[in-house]
Amino acid sequence: MAVDHLSFQVRPGVVTGFLGPNGAGKSTTMRMVLGLDHPTGGSVRIDGRHYRELDEPLKYIGALLEARGLHGGRTAYNNLLCLAQSNRIPESRVSEVLELVGLTAVARRKPKGFSMGMGQRLGIAAALLGNPKILMFDEPVNGLDPEGIHWIRNLMKTLAAEGRTIFVSSHLMSEMALTADHLIVIGQGRLLADTSMADFIQRNSRAFVRLRSPQRERLLDALHGAGLAATEAGDGALEVDGATIEDVGDLAARHGITLHELSAQRASLEEAFMRMTAASVEYHAHSATGPQWSKEV
Repeated sequence: MAVDHLSFQVRPGVVTGFLGPNGAGKSTTMRMVLGLDHPTGGSVRIDGRHYRELDEPLKYIGALLEARGLHGGRTAYNNLLCLAQSNRIPESRVSEVLELVGLTAVARRKPKGFSMGMGQRLGIAAALLGNPKILMFDEPVNGLDPEGIHWIRNLMKTLAAEGRTIFVSSHLMSEMALTADHLIVIGQGRLLADTSMADFIQRNSRAFVRLRSPQRERLLDALHGAGLAATEAGDGALEVDGATIEDVGDLAARHGITLHELSAQRASLEEAFMRMTAASVEYHAHSATGPQWSKEV
């Protein structure tokens, strides 16, 4: 079962990230939104209606699920023109979106000769063609160079700031951390989290203060006297849980203790994601010396 009693809402005005291990059901969920796959129970609605009920769907929702889904034998321009005509979108919009995604110079070329990054840009242009209120992207940065990644990140933020609904799936945690405001996390087809980015990291990671001092014993005594427990970091530093960086800094200052390092530490989105989804990962590597895999049941 790809999706199991999965229920959530994607709201306008923010970039909502869609995360989950491989096989969690992300692509299936997105396909169900577009009516490409059908749930055995429940329903998916777009502004209260099923996708099949939308007369001109590109004006409601634009999606990038498979960049290579366009016709390789037609020019980039004609690919978009066919979509525009079938949705009663003015032809002038074709040139607008090609310019927006940086493909004006290759508009008359056939996408079968495009690089992966150029194919992604053309797929994004198709999603934007109807100027929709809702945009859904599955791995939008695939094949993009650093400039392209920066461009699509800013594009999604700009579209969300305009009040549009942006729903994006990606395996690049570092990129998602810079882009998404809200997260939907699933594992084995079930909802694991529906929360803000900041709350997700806070709930699924350890926050602590890291410090280093040449007056180590005095520092340990001061921490103990304040009821704070310190653990060894393994590189000579100490880690203190349950205190802010201000608390620890003020404590050291009151005792005249020199600090060579004082920093607040919090896990990255990737670390928080790994902790949250550890039990939902279908395949685990168990050996650093060979490609040995075991499937959890």
